[in-house]
Amino acid sequence: MKKLWDISPPIHAQSPVFPGDTAYSQHWVATIGPGCPVNVSAITLSPHVGAHADGPLHYDPDGAAIGTVDLQSFIGPCRVIHAIACGPLIRPQHLVHAMTGLPPRVLVRAYDRMPQDRFDTALPAFAPETITMLADRGVVLIGFDSASVDPADSKTLDSHQVLRRRGLRVLENLLLDKVPEGDYELIALPLKLTTADASPVRAVLREL
Repeated sequence: MKKLWDISPPIHAQSPVFPGDTAYSQHWVATIGPGCPVNVSAITLSPHVGAHADGPLHYDPDGAAIGTVDLQSFIGPCRVIHAIACGPLIRPQHLVHAMTGLPPRVLVRAYDRMPQDRFDTALPAFAPETITMLADRGVVLIGFDSASVDPADSKTLDSHQVLRRRGLRVLENLLLDKVPEGDYELIALPLKLTTADASPVRAVLREL
């Protein structure tokens, strides 16, 4: 049996969220007891909590909702590249050691340990030219263990705008702490949320 790496951080009430975003909460609308055979919960959360896929609607007022985006980008061969502690921006030189024979999906690990108990306001992000370089090499999806491909205080979202212009898909908040550099099969399908700007994913890597 092929080994699986679960690269989705756990989601619960203490999961970090972007400042001002909606944290995870849950309450029970039914509980098992006399006259009730099941437990049923109701949950509230931002679709950007935990591992998630941004839809174009997130950074383009005329963009597609995540539930209408083709799924092909979210499943298939990928490469995990380490760019740990490279500073505030992942630049092309941080990835060049792993560019040979690049598959169409790239996941970048920037943290030695991804923070799961707080939101990192100094989160690592991508320089726009790095995303351009990956797009030029045929990459269709970029994944990241940071909460955003842009700095947390960015108002122009330059890297997101490269994603928009080049038609790339993106996964954020991946948990890559225990994943070695190398090639895998990625499976990280978003929910069919037909009007939403993003969707949680259960992201896994499978050995080839």
